[in-house]
Amino acid sequence: MTAISRLVVASGNPGKLHELAALLQPLGIEPVAQNVLGVPEAEEPHPTFVENALAKARNAARHTGLPALADDSGILVPALNGEPGVHSARYAGEPRSDARNNARLIDMLRAAPSRVAHYYCVIVVLRHAEDPQPLLAEGQWQGEIVLEPRGAGGFGYDPYFLLPELNLTAAELAPEHKNRISHRGQALAMLAAALKLL
Repeated sequence: MTAISRLVVASGNPGKLHELAALLQPLGIEPVAQNVLGVPEAEEPHPTFVENALAKARNAARHTGLPALADDSGILVPALNGEPGVHSARYAGEPRSDARNNARLIDMLRAAPSRVAHYYCVIVVLRHAEDPQPLLAEGQWQGEIVLEPRGAGGFGYDPYFLLPELNLTAAELAPEHKNRISHRGQALAMLAAALKLL
């Protein structure tokens, strides 16, 4: 099978697209955002990250005829029974808002006995919409939630996600450092190894 040189990314999130482009470029893969190709957003009704990622990738592949990459990721807090989890992007409801999502998370955690958390990411690549053997990769990034935001980088929950060993939040990391160690960076490193075998 020939290597993938161009694929549609099933996301409209500018922060995520920027990170994915930086991580895919060394593999010689050109990512194209689905909105550029007129792909409507897929529903994400599933209770697991992997099911939602597959739904998004299938939708993008069906609409474009291209190989498709989708990720589903979020932040999980054991003290909140894994919330926000698959609802991370819409934790405070619609319309999506990082500021409102963060405010809700902090409210929920103020009295919690522990603010340990981790980011989780699963990435799916489908060669075509009916691909029976999707490529799957995952990554997990351990940290804890701080009650006051720090840093101007990243997106989502990054200003509140502290890496204790560095005493920095994800929003305080240089982008290339974050891309190397983040949940998405870990998943893409795993995916890169799989893509090289195609």
